[in-house]
Amino acid sequence: MLYLLRMALVGLNFLLTGFIGLFVGLARPFNPDNNRLFGRMYSHPALRILGLKLRAEVGPLLDHPPGCVIIANHQSNWDLFLLGTVVPPRMACIGKKSLKWVPLFGQLFWLGGNVLINRQNAYQARRSLQTTSRVLAEQNTSIWIFPEGTRNPGSTLLAFKKGAFQMAIEAGVPIVPLCVSRYAGRLNFNRWRSGELRVRSLPPIPTRGLTAKDVPELMARCREQMQHCIDDLSREAPQNSPAPVRS
Repeated sequence: MLYLLRMALVGLNFLLTGFIGLFVGLARPFNPDNNRLFGRMYSHPALRILGLKLRAEVGPLLDHPPGCVIIANHQSNWDLFLLGTVVPPRMACIGKKSLKWVPLFGQLFWLGGNVLINRQNAYQARRSLQTTSRVLAEQNTSIWIFPEGTRNPGSTLLAFKKGAFQMAIEAGVPIVPLCVSRYAGRLNFNRWRSGELRVRSLPPIPTRGLTAKDVPELMARCREQMQHCIDDLSREAPQNSPAPVRS
């Protein structure tokens, strides 16, 4: 019963945030801080509704000036509600073009100045990434990317895609890894206190002076650091009895 009530309230929060966010987004379209505002509108109420405790150690992320590539592990669609409170200033995301058709959320995603990529068209995808590299270098804006390229609730990170690392090197900006403890099967939304989530950002990894030849080593380095951190966070986070957490 508590689970169903929570899902209904989270759905209501999704709708309210969408409608209110549309007015804000239309009043200041593509403002670099829209995503931070929208993220908090989704996340703050959702964490309370879901009875989740969030422990965030994200000093390296929030203290770093805008103009970096943020790479994070992506476990499910719940990330929208769970990670909104740690979105830094002047941040844009890269997402698939089909997101724009999601009612309310898609329009907010577009008004947030995020980059929509057509993954079915390699040429257009490369052009979008090149444009994003210029934004990184010239507009003092950070880019948030899920380097696995898809949702992954498993215990081991998937192979990383090259795009995030190529962009960082082309723009000469650092990479800031953001790690989230695994929560699939660890949260129980039928309890008042449904669980605890831990988030930690790692120190920025410089890319200035690197070239395309350095991409494989940079990817492997980032993936190894993130996997180690996620494993540590997952061991530290208290666990509840398993309950369904749908993506």
